[in-house]
Amino acid sequence: MKRSHIIREIVEIVAIIVLFALVVHYVVQNFQATDTSMQPTFAANAQVMVNKTAYLFHPPERGDVIVFHFPQDTRRVIIRRVIGLPGDTIRTNINQIIVNGVVLNEPYVRMPVNTVAKVWKVPADSYYVLSDNRTFNDDSRTWDSVPKSYIVGKAVLIYWPMSNWQLVNTYSATYTQIVASQ
Repeated sequence: MKRSHIIREIVEIVAIIVLFALVVHYVVQNFQATDTSMQPTFAANAQVMVNKTAYLFHPPERGDVIVFHFPQDTRRVIIRRVIGLPGDTIRTNINQIIVNGVVLNEPYVRMPVNTVAKVWKVPADSYYVLSDNRTFNDDSRTWDSVPKSYIVGKAVLIYWPMSNWQLVNTYSATYTQIVASQ
């Protein structure tokens, strides 16, 4: 084989590796759910694949599990479930979440508990997010909505531990009766 052919093949392989690395860097990201806020959906220390391009052409939907910069310290990145969209009215009582007048029946929540009865109006370009583990109150109930610009991406796959390997369920049927607010 000629030396020029070998050099050309090496350059092609390096270019393919660099292209693959760039695509992976800008399209997907892994995330480790380090706390218990999303149990039972995610075990503590679960590894999750995040689609960073999921919201380029459409906004987040109710039920999506998103990874985002924590509003009170944007150096931290956390994970929660979208409950309310821009313009929605969210009401809580001791054990219910009500979105635009519809009581949510959330199969992913073991203990539906809220520490306060309150009403929120989700601002434009923001999302109301809650942990699946409702005893864990570090979510929109305590620090309000998440600006769209803080969203890193949509959690799509739990890949570690291997025994929990699954696509992330958005429970879209849970939200079908909710009518968008005007």
